[in-house]
Amino acid sequence: MNPIISQWLDDLLNAMAFLTRLPVPSRAGTTSPDLARAYRAFPLIGALIGALIACADLLLLRAGLSPMPAAALALGAGLLLTGAIHEDGLADVADGFGGGRDKAGKLEIMRDSRLGTFGALALLVTFAAKVGALAALPRDNILLDMIVIHALSRAPLAVIAARMAYARDDGLAVATGRPDARTAFASCFVAVVIALICLPFGAAIRAMLVVAAAAFCLAIFAQRQIGGQTGDVLGAAEQVGEVALLALLSAQA
Repeated sequence: MNPIISQWLDDLLNAMAFLTRLPVPSRAGTTSPDLARAYRAFPLIGALIGALIACADLLLLRAGLSPMPAAALALGAGLLLTGAIHEDGLADVADGFGGGRDKAGKLEIMRDSRLGTFGALALLVTFAAKVGALAALPRDNILLDMIVIHALSRAPLAVIAARMAYARDDGLAVATGRPDARTAFASCFVAVVIALICLPFGAAIRAMLVVAAAAFCLAIFAQRQIGGQTGDVLGAAEQVGEVALLALLSAQA
């Protein structure tokens, strides 16, 4: 097999294992997973996640459910699919940034697996926003819009991981590794191509600008709060981007 194709296949499998709970086959002859390089495949796995959530929503609508409960159940299925990995990061960031008095205190709270008031409120608000926005999407737009939302919202993670310093010396972000500039560019390029294929040009550009702005604001906020990024910050960045894109595309419908 061509080495480039083999590497991309490895990255797709590693990204799928990292971002979902789907069973992932092992490849004979592969070495230890290169999770840092697998960032470039995040938008592709995100597109798959978005497509599966959209299909669940459409099936429920076809079965006769109204848009709101169909959206809630489809998004709930998405949580089972991903293991709520990004939502967990958002909750930890909300608890840490909201409850800690200094950097050490914030990081300690973020490491605590227990859910606090700020985290619970963040999950409640974002889930409600996503349900309402998904329910507002026209049925004909749901599949392509969800593919774009979940691809674009994962693209900035490679950029944040590549450019921002670690806020602590251990944790998920450190264990995953720092992607290089080429990987970060590839991640963004893949997501841009998906957006341009699935959306009209103007809508795709607006979606790219919105997700970039959301990720940038979250990164600046994290820099001021804890002096860098963690795995939780990356999860929160995906969630902020996902909500922003859902709100944008539902408003444009």
